[in-house]
Amino acid sequence: MAYLFTSESVSEGHPDKVADQISDALIDNFLAFDPQSKVACETLVTTGQVVLAGEVKSKAYLDVQEIARQVIRKIGYTKSEYMFEAESCGILSAIHEQSSDINQGVERKKKEEQGAGDQGMMFGYATNETNDYMPLALDLAHKLLLELAVLRRENKAIKYLRPDAKSQVTLEYDDNNRPIRIDAIVVSTQHDDFASDAAMASKIKKDMINILVPRVKAKYPKYKHLFNNKIKYHINPTGKFVIGGPHGDTGVTGRKIIVDTYGGKGAHGGGAFSGKDPSKVDRSAAYATRHIAKNLVAAGICKEVLVQVSYAIGVAKPTSICVDTYGTAKVGMSDSQIGAIVERIFDMRPYFIEQRFKLRNPIYSETAAYGHMGRKNQWVTKTFKSPDGKVKNVKVELFTWEKLDYVGKLKKAFSM
Repeated sequence: MAYLFTSESVSEGHPDKVADQISDALIDNFLAFDPQSKVACETLVTTGQVVLAGEVKSKAYLDVQEIARQVIRKIGYTKSEYMFEAESCGILSAIHEQSSDINQGVERKKKEEQGAGDQGMMFGYATNETNDYMPLALDLAHKLLLELAVLRRENKAIKYLRPDAKSQVTLEYDDNNRPIRIDAIVVSTQHDDFASDAAMASKIKKDMINILVPRVKAKYPKYKHLFNNKIKYHINPTGKFVIGGPHGDTGVTGRKIIVDTYGGKGAHGGGAFSGKDPSKVDRSAAYATRHIAKNLVAAGICKEVLVQVSYAIGVAKPTSICVDTYGTAKVGMSDSQIGAIVERIFDMRPYFIEQRFKLRNPIYSETAAYGHMGRKNQWVTKTFKSPDGKVKNVKVELFTWEKLDYVGKLKKAFSM
């Protein structure tokens, strides 16, 4: 049966994403100077104000105010008319020591017995409808905003853009569950004020359709066939979007968990990622289940899959692992049989997840906008500076959970 499916994305200037990026910058700085840091850090941003709160156990001492300002500056909130600006905003820190009750449930004499930092269930999803094994609607929504950010920073073809933006893409699927065309595109972008509201609305709509969309099509030719002359465009549908960012809406860490994952496809356990060190399985196990799902699809075991894992706080071994291939398995096995093999191949105890994906490295700032999944696995060198002037250059591997390093093992295990 044919149907429509929609996913959304938000830019790095969206207030919730500003909060996510500050929280993850703090995580990276703590881990850079003390890889064993335990951190759960929440950020709230509003007009002219940043509030940092959370629990930390670390040997590192940070200038959290300067770290927050660096993030805000990099995003692009550098003008006083935004009513939220890197140099002048107030920053209040209410970060304190981590609870010893929680810590005793996580740390063990034997590292491999490290307990989960919380209870809960986490999901990983993959599909073969894109080259990066991500849902197509979300992939397109992200790419629209990534290109819009490029246009904003170039400040040439479009000169009125401000940091806050949202996108939404609706796809039409055919009776065989294949995406055949884009049905609707929504883009809401913050902008400088115009002398005329009518001229403003006309100009922005024209630029989004005639500049942004063609650049996305040119940069990602594999998606070109999905664009058509029947697309319904909703560009800044409220009519005006001058007031935006933290001045327009209060932002809080962890409120864009669907944007961070699969755009509404598959499932979500409810736990946010940003601001949490890898002992928090909300984050680390979500990455691990994505890795399992992606490798299963890439190995040809199924076309689409959802992997669930669950934990009890302080307990190393998961309470359950479940695999759902949505009836797309190609190996003549039930989902429970596939799940049993997955459980043998992938050690899902928290310590082994941390080791497998090098999660005690400062690799999290890059995850905090445009999705934690489906991103490019790569090596980069990052520089961190402590309040006492020490500079640390760290070479790290980003998005390790996106590697297809278990395809061979899976093919062997499934006799493919």
